[in-house]
Amino acid sequence: MDTSQNPASPHRPPPDGLAGRTGPSLPWYGAVALALLAVPRVVLHDLHLIAPGSVLNAVLAVVPPLVWVVVAVVMRLRRPFLALLAVGAVYGVLLAVLHLVLWDLNVAGADVRLGGNFEDLPPAAHVLITRGAATVSSLFTGVAVGAVTGLAAGCLRSLLTRSDREPVRGRSR
Repeated sequence: MDTSQNPASPHRPPPDGLAGRTGPSLPWYGAVALALLAVPRVVLHDLHLIAPGSVLNAVLAVVPPLVWVVVAVVMRLRRPFLALLAVGAVYGVLLAVLHLVLWDLNVAGADVRLGGNFEDLPPAAHVLITRGAATVSSLFTGVAVGAVTGLAAGCLRSLLTRSDREPVRGRSR
């Protein structure tokens, strides 16, 4: 009897090519919660409450992505790269929204004007182009941070999984 066609068969291969991969997926609210860890730095930076080169700024910039990696590795997420890519995408959206909301405070009420061939554009075009560029940049930054942290988590998980499987050598009984 061919058990590969029987959905109740214990010999059925896992869906989506997940053979050998275990662990949960990151729920959507987990992705949002992890992305929210990076919000304080964005707000404090846009309000000019922390200096760009300060230790506090560095801590607020580095610790949240490190937490993302630790969570992905400790939870043994099934697909850490995709999970943290999603976290990064949420972070990018939050970054874009916060930059747009805090825009006027960040530029101290000054009109942001383009130069060169664009300086003769109507004022609305200057606003649309600069805010549009900030939005695209924020989204790209979030996805890039998610990709880098996801790659790091995937590599760490592979190393840890491999070390769990390898026998300890050099011990005598």
